[in-house]
Amino acid sequence: MNTHFVPSFKLPGSVSFKPRTVSQLSVRSGLIEPDGGKLVDLHVAEPERGLKKREAALLPRVKLSRIDLQWVHVLSEGWASPLTGFMRESEFLQTLHFNSLRLGDGSFVNMSVPIVLAIDDSQKERIAESKRVTLVDLDDNPVAILNNIEIYKHPKEERIARTWGTTAPGLPYVEETITKAGNWLIGGDLEVIEPIKYHDGLDRFRLSPVELRQEFEKRNADAVFAFQLRNPVHNGHALLMTDTRRRLLEMGYKNPILLLHPLGGYTKADDVPLSWRMKQHEKVLEDGVLDPETTVVSIFPSPMHYAGPTEVQWHAKARINAGANFYIVGRDPAGMGHPIEKRDLYDADHGKKVLSMAPGLERLNILPFRVY
Repeated sequence: MNTHFVPSFKLPGSVSFKPRTVSQLSVRSGLIEPDGGKLVDLHVAEPERGLKKREAALLPRVKLSRIDLQWVHVLSEGWASPLTGFMRESEFLQTLHFNSLRLGDGSFVNMSVPIVLAIDDSQKERIAESKRVTLVDLDDNPVAILNNIEIYKHPKEERIARTWGTTAPGLPYVEETITKAGNWLIGGDLEVIEPIKYHDGLDRFRLSPVELRQEFEKRNADAVFAFQLRNPVHNGHALLMTDTRRRLLEMGYKNPILLLHPLGGYTKADDVPLSWRMKQHEKVLEDGVLDPETTVVSIFPSPMHYAGPTEVQWHAKARINAGANFYIVGRDPAGMGHPIEKRDLYDADHGKKVLSMAPGLERLNILPFRVY
């Protein structure tokens, strides 16, 4: 079967959106392969956890912030596949300058935001010549071992300028994690001792890429279309998601499944808290606004950068690893108001334009839309 996708969607009322390009899109069975061909799983096997904890007790320690721990979570489950830990300098530079990583076979995968761990001078001195360190949480519990480490300078200004396109004061993620961070970055391969849990009543929604793929296969999905929110679902969102499924059925797919995937890591203070968003998402399914048989609600554990067109590539790339082959993107994705001037920080249309051209995202069908 080779059904072709109509280049422009027209939704009832006021919303329209277009796919990645006007080139033909064909219906394919099976889930999209993860970046690098295989999902990374950085968890220590359960029988070995006691041994790893004993090893961890003998190593120099690096304390993780709340956001650092969220990145350990992201890395451990393979959202950033094929990354196997916090970035070493070569990966950091490729991400900053190329928004992609070159693999061993010469191919590229998209990687647009640095996933790095900062340390200060005193931590660097304590690590000394050790090639391994233990990462501990705020209560000093061992979380992971970082192996074959590399320590290199943390070029804060360059990182901020290239990730956000500005060094203006007031960028939330920058002020939270970079400005006061150490002057060094430490990279290496992670061994995560136990799966990351938050014990906030929402862990049941935090499905890993492996678990999501299993759920999609259980539901016999032949297409997965992902939609990320950091605010509650409104009627326009619901209309868009239901109409997208209808259009995919018209293309020839038999059972397209929606991944409703709210961001669950760090967000700025004026965003709606995750607990309230999840209650609202559950209510949307309970009331039948979205069909629970064809919708999977899960939490994406990544912190939010508010880095606009640069960050939205990361959001799209991570959904490939979760099994999505369609990604819905709207106005000013991952954007925010300028921290100083009374305007948006990014052009509202640049996110969807960048996604349609981004290296390493060619396999993902981008579904931009706009509201008139």
